[in-house]
Amino acid sequence: MVPAPDGRVVATTDMLLEGRHFRRDWSSAADIGHKAAARNFADVAAMGAVPTALLVAFAGPGDLPVGWVLELATGIGAECSAVGAKVAGGDTSRAESVLLSITALGDLRGLQPVTRSGARPGDVVAVAGRLGFAAAGLALLGAGADCQDSPVLGGLVDAHRRPRPPYAAGPQAARLGATSMIDVSDGLIADLGHVAEASEVRIELVTGCLMTEPVTLPDALGEAASALGLADWAQWVLTGGDDHALAATFPPSSGLPGGWTEIGKVASGHGVLIDGKMWTGAAGWDHFRP
Repeated sequence: MVPAPDGRVVATTDMLLEGRHFRRDWSSAADIGHKAAARNFADVAAMGAVPTALLVAFAGPGDLPVGWVLELATGIGAECSAVGAKVAGGDTSRAESVLLSITALGDLRGLQPVTRSGARPGDVVAVAGRLGFAAAGLALLGAGADCQDSPVLGGLVDAHRRPRPPYAAGPQAARLGATSMIDVSDGLIADLGHVAEASEVRIELVTGCLMTEPVTLPDALGEAASALGLADWAQWVLTGGDDHALAATFPPSSGLPGGWTEIGKVASGHGVLIDGKMWTGAAGWDHFRP
């Protein structure tokens, strides 16, 4: 039984497929477990709720070592413990590769749920958590970069393997009147594009606010770009996913809660603008894009 003191429950579900969302040669089973739980708990936080439970469905090859599966479960359980949630049930099956399907539940604790559709012209756009780290880490792994001698590069790889969403920032934002909120999982532009579409508004971002601390660490991303022979790391911040930061809009009169950084504003119109120009490139991760 999962208690629901508020009488209401928010729910979200997510799938992770081996080779699509993770690779066993890049991440440990514990890393994958932490990441699987974190992705779902971040969605709960983005609705302004506190995570309470997970339902976990797992499928994998018949020759998968039992120890690997137990380590995966340990990672899921550890992430649950970090937020005060538990695994309430699930199912297992056999498949050609590892598949996780997770449903997370959360308690609103008397608050109204924050959706994607409440942003209004004049609102402030803000972010909690860091951007660009996981995308940089993925790029380093994909290039086979040697990160062992660099704590900075190793930290970026760790951010891809095991994200650290700002869980408490979601309910905090809801208490202080956030009008919309979303978990940045597919890329900032892509996810704020969902908010813009659902709210029928335009989101206007300012790169001068995005490309500095505390939203990101320019020196760290610059080191990664240099290691990969890239001239620019801004793309990781704008379109990289998997950091699971939270992006939200707030009424201009409310003031931002601690841990949130203003990165733009909401205006009449549609789409997402970067420094006054409509973004026309790839906005982030797209499961169906070749």
